[in-house]
Amino acid sequence: MSGGAIKVVITGVSGRMGSLITRLVRDTSDFVLHGATDKPGSASIGLDAGLAAHLAPLEVSTVDSLDQALKGAQVVIDFTTPEVSVAHARLCAEAGVPLVVGSTGFSAEAKAHMAEAAKKIPLVMSPNMSVGVNLVIELAAAMAKRLGEGFDVEIVETHHRMKKDAPSGTAVRMADELAKALGRSQDDIRTSRVGQIGERKASEIGVQALRGGDVVGEHTVYFFGDGERVELTHRATSREQFGRGALRAAKWVIGKPAGLYDMTHVLGVK
Repeated sequence: MSGGAIKVVITGVSGRMGSLITRLVRDTSDFVLHGATDKPGSASIGLDAGLAAHLAPLEVSTVDSLDQALKGAQVVIDFTTPEVSVAHARLCAEAGVPLVVGSTGFSAEAKAHMAEAAKKIPLVMSPNMSVGVNLVIELAAAMAKRLGEGFDVEIVETHHRMKKDAPSGTAVRMADELAKALGRSQDDIRTSRVGQIGERKASEIGVQALRGGDVVGEHTVYFFGDGERVELTHRATSREQFGRGALRAAKWVIGKPAGLYDMTHVLGVK
């Protein structure tokens, strides 16, 4: 590792994303693993972080509390749960360490807590760290403006059977951006249709979730017009792009002023 490598702490190091990001950090000279955490009571506590992430030893011990790993860290990457991410954001804000969060399923209250932490530190928060899907969301919003009111907008997302939240955080953000582009409100976003619901309102933005198998993630925006249909799709075939996007965000966020950012800032779209 070079002397200029960024000192990163990875939370949830034994999890799917935590172990993947640990491997990506190991394989790049841009970062060095400075600390690693896992949930209290995990069998990985006290283990070398490399072993916890199913890799060779990395000479960093896994601890059960983020505050034990923050001293000297330059950035934290967090893919855990909304509740844990909120606690981690508070600790990072107290320590003045930038934070990158890829957890999904945040409630309005949890988002408010994250925004509060972002008053003290630069915090990148995105339900999907993929470069491709974030550009697709921006493109979908631009298409919605161009197509105008003559098209019905629907979103369908598909994920593996183990995913806990529905619709996905990415689909929710996609719907939010489309609503903004079309001048519509949150009341126009419809996430379920059951029974005798009547005709579809022209202002609706439908969001439907499919679950099954080992699908990493697929998101399609449909623009249904009279006599034509436009489909815009992003398919994730590996979780690696989420990890690579997180590292890109971690490199970008260092030195930024306090504030709440997302991947559009990282990519220069905003």
